[in-house]
Amino acid sequence: MTPDAWLLLGGVLALLLVAWVAWTLSRLSRLEDRVARAWIALDTQLQRRAGLAEELARNHPAAVGQDRAPYLAAFAVDARIPVDGDRELAENALGRELRELPPDLPGVPAALQADLEGTATRVGLARRFYNDAVRDTCALRGQRMPRLLGLHARRPLPRYFDIDDRLDQVAGAGRGGG
Repeated sequence: MTPDAWLLLGGVLALLLVAWVAWTLSRLSRLEDRVARAWIALDTQLQRRAGLAEELARNHPAAVGQDRAPYLAAFAVDARIPVDGDRELAENALGRELRELPPDLPGVPAALQADLEGTATRVGLARRFYNDAVRDTCALRGQRMPRLLGLHARRPLPRYFDIDDRLDQVAGAGRGGG
C-alpha cells in the first residue's frame, strides 16, 4: 500500500472513531436524562405515598390503631426527609408499616384506601423504571471503549434504588407496600 492509501485508511478510521464517540456521548447524555426523569417520577410517587400515609395516620388513627398511628406518621415524615440520610431504609420502614395494616380500614374513605394501593403500585413501577435506566447507563459506561476513552468519567455513576416494594403482594392483599 502506498503512503497515501495508509493516510486515507487512517483518516477513515479516525473519522469512524470520532463518529462513534459522538454517538456514544449522545447516548450517555440521553441515558443520564432518562435517569434524572425516572428519579423525579420515583421521588414524586415516594413523596405521595408518604403524604397519604401521614394523612391516614393523622386523620384516621382509630382505623390504623391508636398505638400504631404515631409510628406510621413518624415513618411517613422520616421517609420524606430521612433523619440519618438513608432514604432506602426510611422507605422500607414506611412500606413495612403500610403492609402490616389490616386489609380493611373501617372509617377510612375508599378514595384514600384506593390512593394508597395505587400509589404502592406506582412506586414499584417507578422504581423499576429508574433502576432500568441506571442499569442501562452503568452498562454503557462500563463497556471497554467508553472506560478507556474516559467518556463521562467525571460524572458520578447513578445508584440503584433498592426498596422492598412487593408488587405481587400489593395486588393480592389490597394494601400498599414499600
